[in-house]
Amino acid sequence: MKKLFFDMDGVLVDFQSGIDKLSDEVKKEYEGRLDEVPGIFSLMDPMPGAIEAVRTLTALGKYELYILSTAPWGNPSAWTDKAKWVQKHFDSDRPDGVFYKRLILSHHKNMCIQPNAWLIDDRKAHGSECFGEHFIHFGSDRFPDWDSVVEFFKNL
Repeated sequence: MKKLFFDMDGVLVDFQSGIDKLSDEVKKEYEGRLDEVPGIFSLMDPMPGAIEAVRTLTALGKYELYILSTAPWGNPSAWTDKAKWVQKHFDSDRPDGVFYKRLILSHHKNMCIQPNAWLIDDRKAHGSECFGEHFIHFGSDRFPDWDSVVEFFKNL
C-alpha cells in the first residue's frame, strides 16, 4: 500500500487564518516570527478543500495517510496545538480516526522516505525536496489546490 504524507501549514492548515485572528499588538511584538506566537496553531482553520480531500483519499482504500509536519523550535505550544488541531478536525483521538497516532513532527522529513511514499508539501524544505518525483508541490501550477491533488492520486 502506498503512503501519503501531508504537511500541515499551507497544505492542511490555513496559516494565514491564525495570523488574521491575532491582535495588532501581538502581530507587532512577533513581527517576522509569527509562528512563535504561543497558541497560534490552535487558531488556524483548515485549508479550503483539505478535509474533504483527506476523506476522499481515505475512501479510496489504497493509501495509508500520515501527517508529516515541522513545528517551530521556539514555540513549544506548537507541538501540542498541532496534535489538538488534528484531533479536532479529523477525530484522531478515536481509533477509527484517519490520523489516529499518525502525526509525525520532525525537522527531517527525509527520514520518512521509503518506497511508494509520497509527500504533499507547499515548500521544499526540511528534507521534503529529497522525495524527488514523489514530492507533490501543493500550491504550484501543477497542483494549485486539493482538487488537482485528489485527481492525481485517484489516477495513480
